[in-house]
Amino acid sequence: MIEVAGLTKRFGSLTAVDGLNLSVSKGEILGFLGPNGAGKSTTMKMITGYLLPSAGTVRILGHDIESETTEAQANIGYLPEGAPAYGDMTARQFLQFIAEVRGYVGAGARLRVEEAVSKTELARVLDQPIETLSKGFKRRVGLAQAILHDPPVLIMDEPTDGLDPNQKHAVRALLREMAPEKAIIVSTHLLEEVEAVCTRAVIIDRGQIVADGSPSELLSRSRYRNAVTLTVSSQLSEEAMARLG
Repeated sequence: MIEVAGLTKRFGSLTAVDGLNLSVSKGEILGFLGPNGAGKSTTMKMITGYLLPSAGTVRILGHDIESETTEAQANIGYLPEGAPAYGDMTARQFLQFIAEVRGYVGAGARLRVEEAVSKTELARVLDQPIETLSKGFKRRVGLAQAILHDPPVLIMDEPTDGLDPNQKHAVRALLREMAPEKAIIVSTHLLEEVEAVCTRAVIIDRGQIVADGSPSELLSRSRYRNAVTLTVSSQLSEEAMARLG
């Protein structure tokens, strides 16, 4: 459902993404990991068509993101970093606007908004201006607009950023519920999130994929897997080593 081949992005002399190859199938939740500056957000912007690549191709359900942009983007739900929205709109007005942009009108638009609101638990803040909402609720408004048209492909940049533990649990449950009918990419810094929701994990560093496998496979490669770290004073180190030995 998502096919990325030779994807490259250069900013002057800086190569942010370097010949990246990736495919994501229906039913997969791909955790996209890497340090700050690794190229995660840049890659996601290119996959969704918001940033032109310097080289390479992206296809969404067979549609090229550059030559068939409208067709490709119609199949994508995108939650960008920071979840930008029109702050002076209420959450209801914003989601209604998104429904209309997606081609829904009248009862069809209202139904889409209601379903997205129900899935993201936004009912109690629907008529508040978005600029007055907490970071967590703003994030949920962003999530609601991404899933409003029930797209087969979801691209989500830090979807649980700013959410409290209960809200994180609810969003992860929603992703698992939607996963069988979609291809989902989730960028995150949280290993617990990858373990909780992802069927596959890709680690990117300096614009290149350095690891690709199931979360358990990647964890098993770490020398710290199932390790316990003890800190003792230097005076007791020899005694501690003797007892542990």
